[in-house]
Amino acid sequence: MNPERAAYWFIAPALTFIFLFTLVPLAATLGISLLRMDIFMNGASFAGLDHFKRLLADDMFWNALRNTLYFTVLEVPLQIAAALAAAVFVSKTSPFRKLMRSALFLPSICSLTAIGIMWSFLLDPQSGLYPQYLTQIGLPRLEFLRDPDLAMPTLILMTVWRSFGYSMIILVAGIQGIPDSYYEAAQIDGAGRMRQFRSVTVPMVIPALSFCVITSIIAALQVFDQIFVTTKGGPLDRTETIVTYIYKSGFQTAPFDLGYSSAISVALLVVIMVVTLSMNRYFLGKEVSNAH
Repeated sequence: MNPERAAYWFIAPALTFIFLFTLVPLAATLGISLLRMDIFMNGASFAGLDHFKRLLADDMFWNALRNTLYFTVLEVPLQIAAALAAAVFVSKTSPFRKLMRSALFLPSICSLTAIGIMWSFLLDPQSGLYPQYLTQIGLPRLEFLRDPDLAMPTLILMTVWRSFGYSMIILVAGIQGIPDSYYEAAQIDGAGRMRQFRSVTVPMVIPALSFCVITSIIAALQVFDQIFVTTKGGPLDRTETIVTYIYKSGFQTAPFDLGYSSAISVALLVVIMVVTLSMNRYFLGKEVSNAH
């Protein structure tokens, strides 16, 4: 058999999976966004661009978009900074640092739903462990997930704690791939640890860093699980994100407008595409400039 033809047989299962569970649902979402339809598919009729016009005048959508961008703008840099700092610390090979690498990575393999439930118990203002600690040291008993000003920052920190281990492992692989001769040359030139980090480590891990940043942005723009199980978009809609609003519009609140929720999904897709392509172009420019 021709080797090129054999290669297609090996990738056929993955292509089939992508077609059935990515391309088909995407095409269906685009089609449903043009229809008036509820989740029971009763009385479906063509709506054209009416849902998108409604979207532009929907204050709840704009509130959800602002909250989503606020979450993304804070969570992604914090996660990447924590991952990069941890990666530098645990990249050296020693039994202790290998143990630390595993311990820091462990939360990222846990379910966001389970983590959200766990933190809900820990932060409960009446019976939670951390509010109790605050009262013991003389501080007020804060309502982390019930205070409109504290709920989103709390969710951001919770997400950073859960997710930075995944980015850390990728960055560790990037750091370990840097030749030691680069650091030796930097030491000969009199560069200290911070200068080596800025001039050697960061430029050399740009490919790994770009992957971590872009995937973290995509995940942050689709944040749902931890918000749904902790605040459900409250208090006062301060943690309502686009995906929670999609869920409520189509599946939780009458009239279960599947067409409108699909239109919101298309709008989110456009936002993700614009941000992702912009960041990809930025990092490609960085890689080219470093190559020269």
